[in-house]
Amino acid sequence: MGLLTDLRDSISRVVDRLFSESEPKRIGIYGPPNAGKTTLANRIARDWTGDAIGPESHIPHETRRARRKENVEIERNGKKVTIDIVDTPGVTTKVDYKEFLDHDMEKEDAVRRSREATEGVAEAMHWLREDVDGVVYVLDSTKDPISQVNTMLIGIIESQDLPVLIFANKIDLEDANVERISNAYPQHETVELSALEGENMDEVYAKIAEYFA
Repeated sequence: MGLLTDLRDSISRVVDRLFSESEPKRIGIYGPPNAGKTTLANRIARDWTGDAIGPESHIPHETRRARRKENVEIERNGKKVTIDIVDTPGVTTKVDYKEFLDHDMEKEDAVRRSREATEGVAEAMHWLREDVDGVVYVLDSTKDPISQVNTMLIGIIESQDLPVLIFANKIDLEDANVERISNAYPQHETVELSALEGENMDEVYAKIAEYFA
């Protein structure tokens, strides 16, 4: 009886531990093209796993399919969270192939890229409706914050009642204006950073651990 009891207790402890561990939170990184979403996703992934998620580029819509990095454990200030990072395509109202021609791209390639980017926007919306637990909204702090936000995207976020952090990126640039972003969206906390230079990442990680734990 003693052996059976010990075995039963051991199995019970394993089962309890398995069920007590919460599933990783799926955090979608959203924002307009070229706001620095993939740069941020790569920074987080490298800092906590050593691996990048995807290629970065100055050409808009480099990310045309959602990419996911699983089981990223972030710990700051006594709080710990395990997340799956979902790096999504840049969300915009319209993708015009002509914008790619400015980057020395042939028309055929530009048309194909614009079609893929349009499909990527639809995929980003699908992730938001079906499969994310929280949102990091990345904005370029050198540009007008209102024009960078997609109203349909915001509508979905609000209807899903998802927790949101706004990251004001590119503070390393001379024209950066974080206050303009925080004033535009006072209902959400704004965290300033430079994903490219790694500035203020400690606060970024502290807020991620606090909001999404």
